[in-house]
Amino acid sequence: MDILAVLYSGVARVRPREAEWPHRDRVILSKGHAAMALYAVLAECGFLDVAELDTYGKPGSRLCGHADWNVPGVDVSTGSLGHGLSIGCGIALAGKASDNPWRVFAVLSDGECQEGSVWEAAMFAAHHGLNNLTVVVDRNGLQACGSTEDVLCLEPFADKWKAFGWTVTTVDGHEPQALWLAMSQPLDAPHIIIARTVKGKGVSFMENRVEWHYRHPDRNELAVALSELEPPA
Repeated sequence: MDILAVLYSGVARVRPREAEWPHRDRVILSKGHAAMALYAVLAECGFLDVAELDTYGKPGSRLCGHADWNVPGVDVSTGSLGHGLSIGCGIALAGKASDNPWRVFAVLSDGECQEGSVWEAAMFAAHHGLNNLTVVVDRNGLQACGSTEDVLCLEPFADKWKAFGWTVTTVDGHEPQALWLAMSQPLDAPHIIIARTVKGKGVSFMENRVEWHYRHPDRNELAVALSELEPPA
C-alpha cells in the first residue's frame, strides 16, 4: 500500500480523468493478488468512484481478485506471477523505439523473483539499456508457503541485480520520502528499488504472519485492526 500510494501521489505521470492518455507512465502491478490495494489507490486518485470499492469480488464486479485491465488506471491484467517485468520491458522498449517519454514502473513481489522469467527479463532490460524502467520489489520476506529464504533463497538479492547490470537502491518501504526519492531519481540504467517491508504493517496480530496471506479477519479482528490503523486525531 505504501509503495502504490507514493507511486500515484505524483511520481507516475498519469491523468485520472484521461486514463488512456497515450503519453502516460505505465504502472504494472506484477503481484496482481494485491489488486485491492491498487483499486483503493486508484479510487483515491479519482480513476474510480470510491463507492465502487464495495463491489470488490462480487459477481459482475470489474474489481476482481487480481488486477484487471478493464479497470481505469490498470494498464495490464496480472496475477500469474513472473510476467510483469517481461511486459514492462516490452513497453519500455516500445517507448524508446517510438521516442515516447513514458516511464514504466513494475511492482513485484519478492517471492515471484524466484521465477526464471524475472531474470531473463532482467538480462533483457540491461542489454537494451532500458533506463525508463523502474522495478519496485515488495521485499517482505514472506510468500504463500513461508519465508522466501526457506522456500528458495533469494539472497544476496541486491548483488544479483547489480550483477545483471541494474542500478540498485534499498529503502525502507514504509518511509514515503525514501520511496519518493528513489522512484524519482534520473536513471542511466534499468533501476530496481528493493523496498524492505513488514507484511501486515501496523496491525499487531498480522505483522510478519504468513497465514494472513490467506486468512480474512473476522468482525472482532477487523475492529481491532481498524482501531490500530486509525490515524491520531
